[in-house]
Amino acid sequence: MADMTRTKSRELEAGPALKYDWAYKSRGDFAELGMNGQIVIKDSDREWELNRQGHVKWYLLEEEYPETALQDWWVFIHDIKKVSGKHRHQGGLVLFIIEGHGATEVNGELIEWRKGDCVMLPMHPKGLEHKHYNYGTEPAKWLAFIHIPSFNHVASELVQIEISPDFQQQSGG
Repeated sequence: MADMTRTKSRELEAGPALKYDWAYKSRGDFAELGMNGQIVIKDSDREWELNRQGHVKWYLLEEEYPETALQDWWVFIHDIKKVSGKHRHQGGLVLFIIEGHGATEVNGELIEWRKGDCVMLPMHPKGLEHKHYNYGTEPAKWLAFIHIPSFNHVASELVQIEISPDFQQQSGG
């Protein structure tokens, strides 16, 4: 019987600056977060902010809340006091009305909604200019869902056209 030689080999250590290794680890971290990240976001864990669009409370926003199980959605509540700011993007947005009644102006057309309605802004290559109105004296709020991979896939822009009157008053503009 011939002599056998066994050779033991091991995998090379990853270098500190190898982009593949960064991508490999990043993908693993993403999958781990999806399986073990925070799955319940308490209302009390989030704060309202007044921004160019109006009064908004973010629940999912990738880099702002990296502990959540889903990193590929923007989810937020918009409280329309009277009128929001106006902006344009390619659509792909779902709004679920949780309080009040009002309308959304999309490319000049008013679309009315009430509590319990679901408003969908479809994808449009040239973008959809839109702003929101509260028609009542009570709060009008909707919950928005934007799937970021789809938003990115169509190279969706985000262009502010008019600033919320509430934000202008607060900032002195």
